[in-house]
Amino acid sequence: MNHEKSKAAFAKACGVIPGGVNSPVRAFQSVGGEPIFVDHAKGSRIVDIDGNEYIDYICSWGPFVLGHSHPMMEEGALEAIRRGMSYGLPTEMETRMAQLICSAYKSAEMVRMVNSGTEATMSAIRAARGYTGKDKIIKFEGCYHGHSDCLLVKSGSGALTFGVPTSPGVPADVVKNTLVCRYNDLASVQETVEENRGEIAAIIVEPIAGNMGVIPPRPGFLEGLRALCTEQGIVLIFDEVISGFRAAFGGASQLYGIDPDMACFGKIIGSGLPVGAYAGKREIMSMVSPKGPVYQAGTLSGNPLAMFMGFKLLSYLKEHREIYQTVEEYAAKLEAGMRELLARHGLHYTINRVGSLLCLFFTEREVVCYDDVKTCDTDKFSKYFQSMLDQGVLLAPSQFEAMFVSAAHTQEDLERTLYAMDRALSACEG
Repeated sequence: MNHEKSKAAFAKACGVIPGGVNSPVRAFQSVGGEPIFVDHAKGSRIVDIDGNEYIDYICSWGPFVLGHSHPMMEEGALEAIRRGMSYGLPTEMETRMAQLICSAYKSAEMVRMVNSGTEATMSAIRAARGYTGKDKIIKFEGCYHGHSDCLLVKSGSGALTFGVPTSPGVPADVVKNTLVCRYNDLASVQETVEENRGEIAAIIVEPIAGNMGVIPPRPGFLEGLRALCTEQGIVLIFDEVISGFRAAFGGASQLYGIDPDMACFGKIIGSGLPVGAYAGKREIMSMVSPKGPVYQAGTLSGNPLAMFMGFKLLSYLKEHREIYQTVEEYAAKLEAGMRELLARHGLHYTINRVGSLLCLFFTEREVVCYDDVKTCDTDKFSKYFQSMLDQGVLLAPSQFEAMFVSAAHTQEDLERTLYAMDRALSACEG
C-alpha cells in the first residue's frame, strides 16, 4: 500500500504536536511504523488520506458497536448542532441521559457527566476519599484508569508495593497513597488490605481488563473484591470505560452479577464524542458539589451534542439487545477461525475473548495478569500488525489492546480478516 500522504501528514504534525499525535498509541511506535491518517469511515471500513481502505477493528477504541457513521446516528445530529453546541447551563437531555444510565446499571443511583474517562476515574476516587475520609487506594498492575497523577502508577517486584510514578512529572508524594496489587490475585488484595487496615478508601478495577489486551476476571475474583470491600467499608469502583454498554448493556456488572459501589463510563456513552461519567450509590454521589463538599466541575460537562448522540446510541441498544448477541457471534466466529489458524501453523499463542472484545497474545502462557502479558513477543506482534495493515486489516497498533467487533462487520469481513491472518502468521514466523 502507498502511504506517502500519511507520511507527509505525520511529518507536518510532528512539527506542531508532540510526537505528531494527540494520544501516544496512535503514533504506531510500538509496532515500528508510522500512523495512517484517516480521511473518512463508514460501516466496518476506514479510508486513509492515500485512499487505502481497511477493515477496522479499532472502532474508535470501542464506541462504534454499530459501525462508523450509522444512518440512525446521523439522523438529528445536524439539528442538535444547530440548537447550540454548549450553553454553560443545564439541559433536559443531561437528565434523560443520567436516567438511562441509572436504569441500565443497577448500582448507579446518581450520575455526574464529565468529559473523559480520565476525569471520571479521577473524580470517582475523589468522591470515594471524601465519603470515607481515607486517603489510600488500591489499583491493579496493568489496569489503566486514565492519566491523572495518582493513577499513573506501576508496581515493583512482588505482590504489593507503594506507588512508583510511571511518568516523569508525577511527584512521588502524589502516588504515595496508591497501592498496587496483581490482577486476578485476590490473596494479594487481602494481604494489602490487612497491612493497611482502616486506611483504604477505594479499590478501583477494570472488571474486564482491557488495557493490557483482554483479560477476564477469574471466577471468584470480583466476588472476593465485593465481599472484602463490604466487610472493610471500602468503596469498590468498577472502571467500565471500555466494558460499559459494550460487554453487555449493563456492562461487566451485569455480565458477572457483581454490583460495585461506583462505576466509571466513557467511550460508547458518547458515541465517539468526548465524554465520561461516574456513577454510584446515592450516599456517595451526594458528597459531590454542589450538593456536598467534594468539588468537581467542568465547563463542557454534559455537552449537548455528546449527550444527544450518546442518548441515541444507548436508547437504540436498550431497544435492540439482540445487537449484543450479533457482535458476540461475529467475535466467536473470528476467535474460532484464529484458533484453527494457530493450530494449522503449529503456534501456541493465546486468545482471550469476552463478548465482542478479543485479543491475540503472542505468548504461549495463559494470560490472566500483567506478569503473563509481559511475556508477549512484541517483535512478532509488530510483524503481524504490519502484515495485516498491508492487507487492509486495521488492528490496534499495540499488542496490549483489544480488537473490537461491530454489528457492521460482515461475513465477508471475517473471511478476509482470517485470510489475512493466515498470511500474517506466516510472515511473523518467517
